[in-house]
Amino acid sequence: MNILVQEDLNAIVAEACAAAQKACSKFFIEKMNGQDQMCCGFAWVEILGVKGNTKLGKMLKKAGLKQDYNKAFTIWNPGDYAGQNIDCKEEGARAAADVFRKYGFKSYANSRLD
Repeated sequence: MNILVQEDLNAIVAEACAAAQKACSKFFIEKMNGQDQMCCGFAWVEILGVKGNTKLGKMLKKAGLKQDYNKAFTIWNPGDYAGQNIDCKEEGARAAADVFRKYGFKSYANSRLD
């Protein structure tokens, strides 16, 4: 991964969230017929392998990511989907993870049913 400055990282986070929103919107319209339905749950994207006390870790925190109990940096519901459908939220989390991976981060989408 190239050396990043805060503005670059903020742009990557914004790109990931925009991709997540686009994926959620597309899934909602094409697969859910514009109706919030089916299983409820949560989805998030996480970045692994970055320590919180490093320069990159501090930059991730400043960019709005939270560090969870297993030390991964996370964004819950990166697509900002206001409904309850887990499938839609998962689409957004996968899209965000794809963007982070494109920039060299070890990133994954996760979810759980409610």
